[in-house]
Amino acid sequence: MTGTGDAGRGPVKSAERTVQIMEVLAAAPERLTLGRLQELTGYPRSSLYALLRTLVALKWIEVEEGGEAAGFGIGPRALLCGTAYLDRDPALPYAVRQIEQLRTDVGYTTHYARLDGTNVIYLATREATDSRRLTSRVGRQLPAHATALGKALLSELTAREVDALLSEQPLEALTPHTVTRRPALREELEQTRTRGWALESEQNTPGLCCVAATVSYRIPATDAISCSIPLDHATDQEVERVAEAVTRHAAELAGTLRRNGIR
Repeated sequence: MTGTGDAGRGPVKSAERTVQIMEVLAAAPERLTLGRLQELTGYPRSSLYALLRTLVALKWIEVEEGGEAAGFGIGPRALLCGTAYLDRDPALPYAVRQIEQLRTDVGYTTHYARLDGTNVIYLATREATDSRRLTSRVGRQLPAHATALGKALLSELTAREVDALLSEQPLEALTPHTVTRRPALREELEQTRTRGWALESEQNTPGLCCVAATVSYRIPATDAISCSIPLDHATDQEVERVAEAVTRHAAELAGTLRRNGIR
């Protein structure tokens, strides 16, 4: 691409602001007012409102009218882009079949996710038949350090690579049990490397522990599968049983993807 001025030298300010607005709205559990969006983004009120008005007109975001209390949220166009990503992922159909088989084997909710920077993004979930979860995690992201999926994928990296990825940012606490001290995280990652699977207990969801293993069709692995176990079922023996199933299905899926030329 060619152009003048700052073209090609860095992000275009209006595009960068638009993306951040979408990400802030996507991460929020409820609609946000103009004032709250300004607090979270730091953008001038006039330019922020102009961007919001444009995004509403294009249906990328929706607004619930209410004067100064009007609430902005993600719109249908964003959903279309998200589903297009899932529809075009060549690994996903195989992964969905595999986590369905894993769910049958263990009886618990199973997940397939991908590392994206310092987070994991959930690409597929198959709920246990007795699950009471009302919302799917598909399309959602969580900090890698707070999930078994993320710990499994971080363990593929060297300690230096993990430090560079997480940089100096504080490790967010999602629950009182989340590991937020770097030495403790390094210890957990080393344990994961040694046993070949990751474990976390109530670090992102109270009442659940989770076992995960990488799907090693890429080096280092970018994807992983996991199983969530209600804490009152998570005896040492049950965790070992689930871990064996998770690692076996992860290895089967990796082999399937490699045989089908998916990289």
